[in-house]
Amino acid sequence: MRKIVAVKRVLYDAFGHFNDDDGWSMASHLAITALMALFPFLIFATTLASFLGAYAFADTAVHLVFDTWPEQIAEPIAQEVTNVLTVQRGDLLTYGAVLALFFASNGVEALRTSLNRAYRVVETRSFVFRRIQSLAFVIIATAGFLAISVLLVFAPILVRLAETNFEWIRPYFGTITLWRFVIASTVIVLGLFAVHFWLPAGSRRFRDIVPGILFTLIFWVAGSSAFAAYLDRFSSYVTTYAGLASIMVAVVFLYIVSLIFILGGELNAAISRYLEARARVVG
Repeated sequence: MRKIVAVKRVLYDAFGHFNDDDGWSMASHLAITALMALFPFLIFATTLASFLGAYAFADTAVHLVFDTWPEQIAEPIAQEVTNVLTVQRGDLLTYGAVLALFFASNGVEALRTSLNRAYRVVETRSFVFRRIQSLAFVIIATAGFLAISVLLVFAPILVRLAETNFEWIRPYFGTITLWRFVIASTVIVLGLFAVHFWLPAGSRRFRDIVPGILFTLIFWVAGSSAFAAYLDRFSSYVTTYAGLASIMVAVVFLYIVSLIFILGGELNAAISRYLEARARVVG
């Protein structure tokens, strides 16, 4: 009975603060900013990869980003993104690439603002520090994607060598598509931990952020599946928005993802507040 009461208090606190602190509007802001940041990030990352000689990066990056999206949402957008990224670019050190990096970092700043509100903390770090940190997040993500793309290029070769020398291991390898999905999922999990640890003001322990991340991952899967089922059976986006259907679907999908992401932070904050209050009563 006591646990049920505790769960109710935590959920009431989390959802109440989310509603009182304009969580619905913040999710819209985060969704649009994420969409605006996604394409500049991919363009900057692909340009940098091409400059370094990793010409297969574009296809790998598209898979890493969109393999975890429902197929109905990802397929039309991924194809257009691939078309854009495969255009030869020589502007790595020009204003175009700098602007792409800047717009991509705006997405990180939107995550920071959302989490600061969710964790109920006031930002005290300087604008310069925050912007440098955001740029560092984008560059580190680019480097990570580049490393993964290199691994995926060599993965089939390594698989063939392993199968030749160790036949017993063959059933455990699976397909490259499966590995792409596993790697993309791992990137998402590590990214969630990184943004919850370092983006918001203040400090948090590992155990303080685990509940919200688990909530986010579980409901991302549930929300994505439900939205995909809706698109399959009931949606009229194509007839309503015609050529804009794919972008409208992406915006709605990112809005759902953003809602869940912010609620994950709210849940962590509500649990921390409850534990602190209980500790004061016991003490």
